[in-house]
Amino acid sequence: MSFLIGMIMGISVGIGLIVAFAKYENIRSMHRSQLATTVAAFARMTVRDSRKILPDEFYPPWLTWLNAHLDKIWPYVNDAASDMIRSNVEPILEQYTPAIFSSMKFSKLTLGTVAPQFTGVCIVEEESGDKGITMELEMQWDGNPNIVLDINTRVGVALPIQVKNIGFTGVFRLVFKPLAEEFPCFGAVSYSLREKKKLDFTLKVVGGEISAIPGLSDAIEETIRDAVEDSITWPVRKIVSILPGDYSDLELKPVGTLEVKLVQGKDLTNKDLVGKSDPYAVLFIRPLRSRMKTSKTINNQLNPIWNEHFEFVVEDASTQHLTVRVFDDEGVQAAELIGCALVELKDLEPGKVKDVWLKLVKDLEIQRDNKYRGQVHLELLYCPYGTESNFKNPFSPDFQLTTLEKAMKSGTDGADGLNSGRTSPKKNVIVRGVLTVTVIAAEDLPATDLNGKADPYVVLVMKKSEKKVKTRVLTKNLNPVWNQTFEFVVEDALHDMLIAEVWDHDTFGKDKIGRCIMTLTRVLLEGEFQDSFPLDGPSSGKLLLHLQWTPQLKFRDS
Repeated sequence: MSFLIGMIMGISVGIGLIVAFAKYENIRSMHRSQLATTVAAFARMTVRDSRKILPDEFYPPWLTWLNAHLDKIWPYVNDAASDMIRSNVEPILEQYTPAIFSSMKFSKLTLGTVAPQFTGVCIVEEESGDKGITMELEMQWDGNPNIVLDINTRVGVALPIQVKNIGFTGVFRLVFKPLAEEFPCFGAVSYSLREKKKLDFTLKVVGGEISAIPGLSDAIEETIRDAVEDSITWPVRKIVSILPGDYSDLELKPVGTLEVKLVQGKDLTNKDLVGKSDPYAVLFIRPLRSRMKTSKTINNQLNPIWNEHFEFVVEDASTQHLTVRVFDDEGVQAAELIGCALVELKDLEPGKVKDVWLKLVKDLEIQRDNKYRGQVHLELLYCPYGTESNFKNPFSPDFQLTTLEKAMKSGTDGADGLNSGRTSPKKNVIVRGVLTVTVIAAEDLPATDLNGKADPYVVLVMKKSEKKVKTRVLTKNLNPVWNQTFEFVVEDALHDMLIAEVWDHDTFGKDKIGRCIMTLTRVLLEGEFQDSFPLDGPSSGKLLLHLQWTPQLKFRDS
């Protein structure tokens, strides 16, 4: 009887919990739906809408005056801006035309009757000075333009594509430079889209439905965004001469290079139902297809080791940033984004390698959630032009060459006749060296045995040569001291890695405690250093190592 009563009570409680959970989920879903509706409503707000709900002090009289005058002159601005966009953007559209199209041209282009609204103005003090003034205008535009693109496909079919429902929010930068004593007191004005906060639009085939053609909408949208990025987005700028003079110094010029080593990823989110993700990374400073770098794909791995080096042109270190996107390769299907991250170039010290771990997020502009998606490990070196002689660039093969090697690479006779008129191209000289590693000690290792201790030893592996060495085993010790030294002959130090693994020795097997992976960039720069490295895997533990680099010369076999 008691069993029957207990069963009935258990079933009742279970049903009650299920009903309560279902009700909670319905309420939670309703709240999330209401929040999404509210966010979408705020996103569609215009400046006029916001003025109805915000106090007047948020809109000073001079800003109202500026917008009122923009409304008056907008018909004239529309004509001038339409001609300018056609002449500047059309060549770039041709440059980025997808392979499935033969040409893309504007057949109609007017910006409509709705003028943009300025929502803020500021003077950028750090960019301004005695020679010029830098102003930034925050702008919002929900326009009614009439833009039609005539697209010709490779198979001879012509498609008129209408661009509709443009919603734009961004910051324009105006630079008045140089200042002059002659009215209007500046020689030229350059303008650029400093920040693109939002750019939304819809595409429609005139007389048809664009979704009926698979992949067409994505290809056109990507082309338009690339054209906007390459034509007017900072640091690209357009220069309008006001007074006669040479203003070539205001044009966009590279100011340096960014050397990037993509080292590894850690704990990446698994996007596959069967097996593990096949991650690869895309890196860029400017999101233009010609300037984006893509790593190799590491199959079935959530802790990939890429160890790849890329170089980027920097045009404005104070405002640009490096973006990293990590994808899961899905083969013939579109790759799925695992996460992305960025590094501000202004945070880099010129001439000094910065080692960073970046936490991946879902979106760089709108942080939709705080879900952990893994990390990526990078080494970064910013080299401004004109300062190369002031510091060592470990990514340049010249920095560690002896006088003899440099003479051989240049193909000129050495001063002491060592070259004897013989030339040796760059490809025939390899700079290798000896890496000396002293495994000093480990600290705070986790207990792996039933007695609360561990029997640790260290295995050192050079990734390219796969040469392995190991220390002796120290029994019952969570803070072992080895002080053992090993040497490795390294053929290509810039593209090799040292992997240090800590293991626990057991009579009938072994267990990995943790590992650390390091490039040789730092030891190439410093020649010798000692540091402790946190172990990947356990909740605690560090490995203390001493590294020393001795360069050697080797000739490639002919």
